[in-house]
Amino acid sequence: MELNTEKLQSLLGVMVNELGAAQNAALVIVGDELDLYRKMMDRGPVTAAELAKATNTRERYVQEWLSAQAASGFVGYDAETETFELSPEQAAVFAIDDSPVNMVGGFQALDAVFADRAKLTHAFRHGGGVSWKERCSCMFCGTDRFFRPGYKANLIQHWLPSLEGVIEKLESGALVADVGCGFGSSTLLMAKAFPNSEFIGIDFHGPSIEHANEHAKGIANVRFATARAQDFEGEGFDLVTIFDALHDMGDPVGAIRHIAKAIETDGTLMVVEPMAGDHLSDNLNPVGRVFYAASANTCVPASLGQEVGAALGAQAGQARLTQVLNEGGFSRVRRATGTPFNMVLEARL
Repeated sequence: MELNTEKLQSLLGVMVNELGAAQNAALVIVGDELDLYRKMMDRGPVTAAELAKATNTRERYVQEWLSAQAASGFVGYDAETETFELSPEQAAVFAIDDSPVNMVGGFQALDAVFADRAKLTHAFRHGGGVSWKERCSCMFCGTDRFFRPGYKANLIQHWLPSLEGVIEKLESGALVADVGCGFGSSTLLMAKAFPNSEFIGIDFHGPSIEHANEHAKGIANVRFATARAQDFEGEGFDLVTIFDALHDMGDPVGAIRHIAKAIETDGTLMVVEPMAGDHLSDNLNPVGRVFYAASANTCVPASLGQEVGAALGAQAGQARLTQVLNEGGFSRVRRATGTPFNMVLEARL
């Protein structure tokens, strides 16, 4: 077999970058757990010794961690003073939890991907799925932390206002169900913003609902319930929301059919899903690369671990999602708004 040297060198360059990214993923989690990023924020240039003292860690480890971070471009390095510094942009990505561009949760969820790799390999060989209930617990914490900053930056200010007549209902008093709510971050943001409305967060994963209930203490207009999307209790909802969860469901059409029965005739269903085009070729880009990988590692196995196992995948695209919504009973579907990472669909009966 004759190799094209130019193509080979290009591929090897990509692979070196991939190995560096994979190695540094673990170091990002270590830096977050040990407060290394947060202690660097607003301090100006620091040495490894100074950062180790500030974080009660060992200097030799910190020196190597800082070197790896600098080589990745995650922190800055000044060769003359041999000091390291976290820029405002780097702090927004690594150190500020509420920043809309904080990415640490995505790295945290990777712990579960590697911890559960053997289960995924088994599913590839023998079929079936890897249910959310089978995942390492860090998957839930990482997923919530990854999505929460984006919800905080967009949900109240942009996404809900893009829906026809919804803000007025929420301000006067509406009944809202947040289906597939996980730890309840999206539910709680809405409940705090609209105290005249009543919010119910629903998720089939009991431990996530326990976390949600802990976070909800002291907030009178919200409650959480462990239930499936296709048969949760309640009716007369003015608004139903699904955040980054429809594609994970085993029976998304069944879930939408149930929502269609539970929602008011003039009610609104808001579905937030990862941004994607309708064809594979549309999604061969850095964002699609992340979402396809997450889909193969987590989303498709989660769906295949449930009844029906539709396995929409995280890059289903608007046309396929619209088909699901139409089959479930919603005749009017439009893209209300979006971000580089999300599409927001508005569906009505």
